[in-house]
Order: sequence, then structure tokens, then C-alpha cells
Amino acid sequence: MNAQPLADLSPDDLAALLDEKRAAYEDLKTRGLKLDLTRGKPSAEQLDLSDALLRLPSGTRDSSGTDVRNYGGLAGLTELRAMFAELLWVEPEQVVAGGNSSLSMMRDCLVDLMLFGGVDSERPWSQEETVRFVCPVPGYDRHFTLLESLGVEMLTVPMRKDGPDAEAVAALVADDPTIKGMWVVPTYANPTGATVSQEVAARLAAMPAAAPDFKIFWDNAYALHHLTEEEAKSADILSLAAAAGHPHRPIMFASTSKITFAGAGVAFLAASTDNVAWYLDHLGKGSIGPDKVNQLRHVEFFGSARGVRDHMVRHREIIAPKFAEVDRVLTERLGGLGVATWNNPQGGYFVNLDVLPGTASRVVELAGEAGVALTPAGSSFPLKQDPDDTNIRLAPTMPPLDEVTEAMEAVATCVVLAAAEKLAG
Repeated sequence: MNAQPLADLSPDDLAALLDEKRAAYEDLKTRGLKLDLTRGKPSAEQLDLSDALLRLPSGTRDSSGTDVRNYGGLAGLTELRAMFAELLWVEPEQVVAGGNSSLSMMRDCLVDLMLFGGVDSERPWSQEETVRFVCPVPGYDRHFTLLESLGVEMLTVPMRKDGPDAEAVAALVADDPTIKGMWVVPTYANPTGATVSQEVAARLAAMPAAAPDFKIFWDNAYALHHLTEEEAKSADILSLAAAAGHPHRPIMFASTSKITFAGAGVAFLAASTDNVAWYLDHLGKGSIGPDKVNQLRHVEFFGSARGVRDHMVRHREIIAPKFAEVDRVLTERLGGLGVATWNNPQGGYFVNLDVLPGTASRVVELAGEAGVALTPAGSSFPLKQDPDDTNIRLAPTMPPLDEVTEAMEAVATCVVLAAAEKLAG
């Protein structure tokens, strides 16, 4: 491969390259590919790791003797809350174990804040003239869609290797009481793979905010999803915020959706005890308790926090080779061409690919026509508007390894073709 940057090619050489890549792309389209890298789903092999859940629980009572088949227990099983409190570096009384979706818990919290306000609110958020959230970008598309559905305006700040640009966030929230909160995916962020440093977390926890009820929605979805033996540890945002005099600022979310069964796991909320009481008070108006049978089977399946960690090592053995293959193909096909950069994440579920500005939409279009489905360009930005049209999120976990190779070879062809088209004018 010619590793000379495409931007340095002469007009004739660029035209020749464009012809070559167009021919390669036409050949690609004849292969009848049907590959999907759109969403971060566990593979069937990963789901198989948890099939013992289908034969559990072995009994009907938890450690306190409560019959899990009956109503009650709004906060979830005590032993499961204690297990995940250890994993999330919080206290058991700060944890709620719920249903199968942490996203539902996030929505519940936002809706309750809009309708009723929080423990530190002057009024319900819906009574404010404007409600804004700070959104680090690139970020998680479902966070943005949720805010959009509730009419919340979104302000972006850059997501860096050590987390959100904390000084940019602090400058925004210091004097603007309409900014009521922010999103953070603190460990192996979606899609950049960044992990929030202790220093950034401390700054976010302590920064002055004009809104007295400013909230940090701390979505720790990938806290345990390591791709290497060197495991990142999430910052203890609850303790940092309490020490800074803002105990009610963070609300943490997590789940077993990518640990056991994606559609039948357990979600968790962790916060100050006052926030937990606030959440349960509103939850209790519409629920008489979560699926405790499912919670008990998870308790039996894992046995302990150590059991969860050991289980995640088996996940790593399945998916780490896929991420390595993404990096290998991109390095071999795109390295030195000056048309793309990407990360080699240490955890999480995504690879963040930045292509030549102005070509991301074209790359996704070309890939789709060749039978490789990618997440729509712009999805990692509010309202799906990437101002530079440069970002593409790759999700390599679900396909078998050979399909990851095929898909990345196709993506590389599309990246170079789109770049050559752009540079040729």
C-alpha cells in the first residue's frame, strides 16, 4: 500500500487512485455482504456464558427469607445491592436494584425531575422557562434522544482522553441557572473509550453551578467491560461530590445488560440516600417492586462481586480479539494516508473512527450500499448533527471474528474512496 498521505498526491496520482478505489468498491458491491456494526450488542457466544441463568434460581427465598415470587422490595434484593455496591465503589444503602434497563431508570429520573423537581430543587424543572443539559461529544446517542424527547436543550463540550473538558463545563454552568445537568459515561465512554480521571471527576463534583439542583447523570454502563488485564477503575463520584458539599449532584446508573442477558439483566441506580429515597418515593407510585426472581437468579449465578469480575474475564476473551482485528485492519489499510484516526480502546464496546472532515456521511452511505450497516453519521452528537461530518462509531462485538474482518476491510475501502472523492473535488 502507498502510505503517502492522500493530500500530498499530485492531481494525476490522485485521479489514478480514485479510479483504483472506485473499481475496488464496485468489486466490493458484488460480494453480497450483509454485515452489521450498528449497535453495541453482545454476541451469541457472550450470551451463552450466562445460560445457567435459565436454570435458576434454585429456590424462592432471598437471604432474609422473603419470598421473591411475591410483591414488595421496591429497592431490590439486599444481597444483589451489596454485590454491586462493591463493584461500583458505593455503599449498599445508596443502591437500588431495578428492572432490566438502566435507560428506563434514567428516563424515570428525568421525568420525575421535570414533573416534581429533585430533593434540592426550588420547583419542578418543567416550570423553568428553559432546561439545558451539557453533553460531552462524541457521546451516546440514546442520551441525546432522551433529552430531545423531553424538550431539553443540549450544549456540547469536547470529550477528551481524561473525560469531559471540565473547565468548559465549569464555565458553562457557573452563571447559567438553566443548565440543570450533564451526561457522563465515566469508564470506557461510548464511543471514545475514554475514562474520566480522578482530577476531572473531582472538578465536576466540586465546581460551582448556578442551578442549585444541578445533576450529573453518571452512566457507568461499561465499568466492568475491560479489554485488557489492566483494568480502569471508575472515579468515586458520589464520595467526591459529598466531600465537595454537593451530595445530591450525581446519580449513577449501571446494569448487567452486557454482562448477562441484554434483555433480561438487572439495572442499578446509585446516589445519595436522600436521592435514593426521592427516586423510590416516585417509583412506588407506579410499581410494587422489581422482578426479584430475576434478581435472585443473578445473586446465585454470580455468588459474589468476585464472581462478576471473573465472568467479565470470559467476556474479554471473546471480544478483545475483535477489537484487535479492527485496529489491525485499519492500521494496515489506512495508516499513513492521513484520512482517518481511531482509538484502540482498553474497554467498552466501541471504536471511535474519525474520517476526513466532510466525508463521514459518505462513508456510511458507501458502506451501506456495499452491504455493511454502520451507525448513521452524526449519531454521536445531539440532534445527529456532527458539525464536521467526521465521526463514525464502530461496534464490533456482535459479529463473528471473520465478519469483523470482512466489515473492516469494506469500511477501509469506503473511507479511502470517500476521501479521494473529497480531495479530487
